[in-house]
Amino acid sequence: MLAAGSLPTLRGHKPQIAVVIDLADLVDDATGPGAARMGFGATISAARARWLACDATVSRVVMGPDGAPLDLGRKQRLADRYLRRAVELRDGGCVFAGCGAPTWWAEVHHLVHWLDGGGTSLGNSALLCERHHAQVHHGFRVERRPDGPWRTCRPDGTEILTGTGLQPAA
Repeated sequence: MLAAGSLPTLRGHKPQIAVVIDLADLVDDATGPGAARMGFGATISAARARWLACDATVSRVVMGPDGAPLDLGRKQRLADRYLRRAVELRDGGCVFAGCGAPTWWAEVHHLVHWLDGGGTSLGNSALLCERHHAQVHHGFRVERRPDGPWRTCRPDGTEILTGTGLQPAA
């Protein structure tokens, strides 16, 4: 009935089923009971979870070691409170070169824009204050180096090595 579109729409979307399963169990040929958990608490086999996913829109949510979601896939564009907290802890404030704006002045920015296929994940996020977020959307670029530190470039590609920075009010 979902495929036919004949079910009623409540609160903006059709009825949904939530299934939580480890990726290894989902792609494996395991058929044992209790490999997956339904949103309301029931357990089902991996085979049943694969069957439910066969004709469904699958939303990927990658969980961190503390049980908080770190990657919300393509279904969710904006960072939720858990992902925002992870970005805040990693970045400590605006990552634009020379900026000292604190986390509470900053927004979570997609390094690869959502419209260009960028996912909502810790690896594709940077904390930017409002001013520098606007600059990044007008040609400036921030990127994370493989060894961890951030790099900021002007629209012409030259790297910004120092800056005056913003300071929080005392």
